[in-house]
Parts: sequence; structure tokens; C-alpha cells
Amino acid sequence: MYSCKPQEAPNTFTDSRDGKVYKTVTIGSQVWMAENLAYLPSVVGPETVSDTDPCYYVYNYYGIDVTTAKTRTNYLTYGVLYNWPAVMQGEPSSDANPSRVQGICPTGWHLPSDAEWEQLVTHLGGSDNAGGKLKEKGTEHWKEPNEGADNESGFTALPGGYRDYGGAFVDIGNYGTWWSSSEYNTNYAWSRYLYYNDSYVGRSCNDKERGFSVRCVRD
Repeated sequence: MYSCKPQEAPNTFTDSRDGKVYKTVTIGSQVWMAENLAYLPSVVGPETVSDTDPCYYVYNYYGIDVTTAKTRTNYLTYGVLYNWPAVMQGEPSSDANPSRVQGICPTGWHLPSDAEWEQLVTHLGGSDNAGGKLKEKGTEHWKEPNEGADNESGFTALPGGYRDYGGAFVDIGNYGTWWSSSEYNTNYAWSRYLYYNDSYVGRSCNDKERGFSVRCVRD
């Protein structure tokens, strides 16, 4: 019997929840989305804060209308900023590799644990140099000098900024920051970040109320 399901283009994935098509990339033994997650079930402005309830943000959008938010250039380019409760969707923290935490990711994909991020960074030569291999080349999105960026991995990391503690959107063009599924403690969780001025991949624990980007890994 033949299936009527449309065939996807090579190295792409379609999220059945909203029809969004993502580029994907194989790096070592992992398959990553090559774009930030853009699933947006609701949206709030940066003044709305919680470290227990899910919050979804679009950089520099201050309204609550999803349709309007999806027309914004920052949404189309950088995807959605999520607090950690939105990322986890009620699932418990995981340090495993693979994490087995689907969270906000579509079916067949999962949130990377801190260990999975470490596997990626190690495969690309370690934290001192892997950032350049992850970052999109040039200065269309990254601020000059976008040090070391050659996107050798095809990950195409973008500087989507973040929603900060004080209820503000900050550092678009300077930083890209991505959540993991791994909790540090009750109030903090692990993330990875890239900066325009070096090739370093940073690892930090951040308050769960902050809004960061998400990349998913194939199960």
C-alpha cells in the first residue's frame, strides 16, 4: 500500500504541529536542527515572568497575539525564546545522553541534555574552538568581528539574544544562548552560549525565568 504522506526534502524536517519546515544537520553521531525552534503556542511580552509557568517570547514583541508575533522579522530569523518551564513542559530534568526529554520539541526529537551539548562541543574540538565551527559566517546577523566563525559544522548558530532577568530583551546580534534539559538546582538550569567576539562555547547555569533559544536533537 502506498503512503500519501509528502516526501520531505533531504536534511529537512516538518513539525506537524504548525507545518514549520526545519533544516537539519548531522554532526558526528547526532542529528540537530540547524535552526532555532519556532513553535509558538502562545506569546507574552518580556515583563511577564515566571520560573514555574511556561512563557514564550519573540524578541522585541510586546503583545500577546501569536499571529502578529509570527510576522515579526525576529521570529522569522531567530525563532522563539522560551523560559525553562516552557522548554521542559512538565518533564523532569535529565543529565542522560540522550536526555529522553521531548519537552517543547516535536515528536521524534528531544531536548539536548548538558551531556549531549558536551558531546557536540567535544566532537568539534572543545570549548575553546567549537564556537567558530557552530556560528553562522559573516556579519549579516552576528555583530563584527564574529570571531572565528566558519560554520564548518553546518549548525548555523545565530545571535538571537535573550529575555533577561529584568524583563527586557537584550544582546541580539551579540549572543546566542540555548537551554539544555539539565537542571542545576531548583531555580537554575544549564545552558550553552556563543559570543560575537570569540570562538568559545560557554557553559552556564541560569535562572529558569530567562528566555533562551532551543535546538532539538533527533531521537
